[in-house]
Amino acid sequence: MIRFANIEYFWLLLFGLLFIVVYMAYNSWKKSASKNFSSLKQLQGINPNTSDTKSSLKFILLLLALVFLVIGLVDPKVGSKLEKVKREGIDLMLVLDVSNSMMAEDIKPNRLERSKMAISNLIDRLEGDRIGIIVFAGHAYKQLPLTTDYSAAKLFLSAVDSKIVPTQGTAIGEAINMSVESFDEKEHNKAIIIITDGENHEDDAVEAAKVAIEQGIRVFTIGMGLPDGSPIPIYNQYGSQTGFKKDKSGKTVVTKLNEDMLRQIAAAGNGAYARANNGSSGLSKIFDEINSIQKKEIETKQFTDYEHRYQLYIFIALVLLLVELLINERKSKWAGKVDLFGKIEKEQK
Repeated sequence: MIRFANIEYFWLLLFGLLFIVVYMAYNSWKKSASKNFSSLKQLQGINPNTSDTKSSLKFILLLLALVFLVIGLVDPKVGSKLEKVKREGIDLMLVLDVSNSMMAEDIKPNRLERSKMAISNLIDRLEGDRIGIIVFAGHAYKQLPLTTDYSAAKLFLSAVDSKIVPTQGTAIGEAINMSVESFDEKEHNKAIIIITDGENHEDDAVEAAKVAIEQGIRVFTIGMGLPDGSPIPIYNQYGSQTGFKKDKSGKTVVTKLNEDMLRQIAAAGNGAYARANNGSSGLSKIFDEINSIQKKEIETKQFTDYEHRYQLYIFIALVLLLVELLINERKSKWAGKVDLFGKIEKEQK
C-alpha cells in the first residue's frame, strides 16, 4: 500500500514538459541559425570537438533528476505492517454529477468545482467511515471503490472533471443502482450521497432510491445550482470560454436546479435533501443526518505503519545531477582520432 504525503508537488512535473519544449525549440533555432551563416563542414571546423550526443545525454539526466526530485518531495510512504483493526463507522458512496450542466456558474466558481470542495470537506470530517466515489453523466462509472484511505480519495477526486465521461446526460438512477451493487452485503450501515443539479433525463431515479432503502441503504441528495438557473459555458481546447450552449433553434440553454426531483429521491430513500448556494454547500445538514445513523464496530485489515521512501528518490536525483556535471560536452580524444568522413574522402581520391 502506497500513500503520498504531499500530492500537490506532482504539479512540478509540468516543469519537465516545459523544459522539453524549451530544449527542442532551442536546438531547432540553433540549427536553423547556424545554417544561415555557414555550411555543415565549416561548422565542424569551427568547433570540431563538440558532441551533440553528450549534450542530449546531459539534458536527459537533468530531466530524470527533476522527476526523481519531485517524487522525493511528494514523499511516497509504503505500508509495512498489516494488522486487524476495529473501526466504528458507516459505508458512504459519494455520487457526483459530472454532466455539462454542472459547469454552470450560478454557484461559484461552478457547480462541479463547488461539489468537489464539498466532498473534500466531507472527507476531512470522516473518522472510521469507508467512502467510495461514483461519477455519472449519460452513464455511471465507479471512480473509487470503498476505502478508508482518505488521501487516495482526495487524489481521485482531484482528477474528476466533465471530460472524464464519454456520454453526456444525467443518469441518476443508474448511479444509485451502481452504488447499491458496490456495497458489501454483510455491512448494514450504508448511505448514498448524490450531488447533482437534479436534471434527470435518463431513468427512474426515484424507483432506484426505493430499491436502495429496501436493502437498508439510505439516500441523501445535495442540490447544486440555483432555481433561476444559468447558461452552460462552452470552452475550447485551450480552456477559454467561447460562448454558451444553444438548442436547435439557436436559443441559449438555461440549466435550472430541479429541487422537486431531488426531494423525491431523498424521500424515497429515507434520507434528506439540502440545497447548496454561494454561502453554503449544504453539507452540514447532510453530515448531521449521516451522524444520526448508528455506527457499527467493524473489524478490517489495514496498514498501520508507513515508512517514508523520499530519501531513496532524493539520493537518485543527486547521483544523476553529479553524473551530469561530470560529463564533458566535448568529444573524447580517441573519438577525435576517428574520422570516417575523411577516410572516405581519401578513398574516393
